[in-house]
Amino acid sequence: MPLYYDDDQAMLRDSASAFMKTEAPTTHFREFRDRNCSDGFSHDLWKQFAEMGFSGMLIPEDQGGLGMGHVEAGIVLEEIGRNLSPSPFLTTSVIGVEALKAADAATRGKWLPGIIAGETVIGIAVDEGAKHRPEQIAMTAERSGNGFRLTGKKQFVVQGAAADLLIVAARTAGAPGETDGLTLFAVDKDAAHLSMEAARLVDSSMGAHVNFDGVEVDADAVIGDVDNGWAVLTRMLDAGRIGAASEAIGVGAAAMDMTVDYLKQRKQFGRLIGEFQALQHRAAHLYAEMEVARAAVLKAQQLLDAGDPKAELMIAVAKAKAGQAVSLAVKEGVQMHGGIGMTDEYDIGLYMKRDRALAEFLGDANFHADRVARLQGY
Repeated sequence: MPLYYDDDQAMLRDSASAFMKTEAPTTHFREFRDRNCSDGFSHDLWKQFAEMGFSGMLIPEDQGGLGMGHVEAGIVLEEIGRNLSPSPFLTTSVIGVEALKAADAATRGKWLPGIIAGETVIGIAVDEGAKHRPEQIAMTAERSGNGFRLTGKKQFVVQGAAADLLIVAARTAGAPGETDGLTLFAVDKDAAHLSMEAARLVDSSMGAHVNFDGVEVDADAVIGDVDNGWAVLTRMLDAGRIGAASEAIGVGAAAMDMTVDYLKQRKQFGRLIGEFQALQHRAAHLYAEMEVARAAVLKAQQLLDAGDPKAELMIAVAKAKAGQAVSLAVKEGVQMHGGIGMTDEYDIGLYMKRDRALAEFLGDANFHADRVARLQGY
């Protein structure tokens, strides 16, 4: 598979780029940050995503979507990253849809139309600590009548406060540290005994700490098989991981472009600072790192779309490499801008904050480097 876009994908990139620059640029992000919006994104903009066909692009055609793949979703996510566009696209249209593909027909019929229409938002309730460790899930789901009773807490549920539906991973058997005994549930936001505490994240997006105090769900809420949810959970998380890596590539690319433009404008000692060889070397090194990361992300997306068994390994490689390269991009951007790079009036600092949030989301570079080693048998 060639590591470049075909004609249709290139057209999608142009369309997504124009849309984000016009409807959801960095100024749009600042607007919602400064007004302290409780959801952190515009619901009107989310409906515009639907009008563009973005919100349902991963939903199969026979269920009303566009039937596209993760390469196409990554194209949209990269443009979201470039513009810091606030939206629930990653959690809803990528991770949430991937989870719902394993749900029964009734559950899909209930939630997919709202996603396609840009009316439904999904939160992913997996992590219970400061770091992403899905195998350490301790939240319990005990049998209760013809359903289950969920008890426990989930931390940093991105878009949780605005979510209509939560995809929840809980333990129906086994103990923390084991991958067996996990089950996924589709939980309505209005379920009794479910409470949330909104939390603003480092990049000013909104998350939530969610408490399940004996939340009752019926058997139809189960996604996949009881006790054997690890495979579905992994597919869902991998879709989110490569999606987050794609968005991060957009963040890093925008930071790099911004920095190179600044090198061509800022003068020191009567010369453009971009003429100094030391800064040229750093810019060239950054470009090379970003291109390697971009290629790794695209390869992982292609393997995921093809159902290749090597996709899981390549996704871990891509998430780790993207995390390293984009961290370099935003740090070099702030440093090469000098003192003004630390001020809020310059956008480069906003990209650094988004990078920090994406780097931690669904596993940082260290988590995925370790995952690569484990998948290789080390």
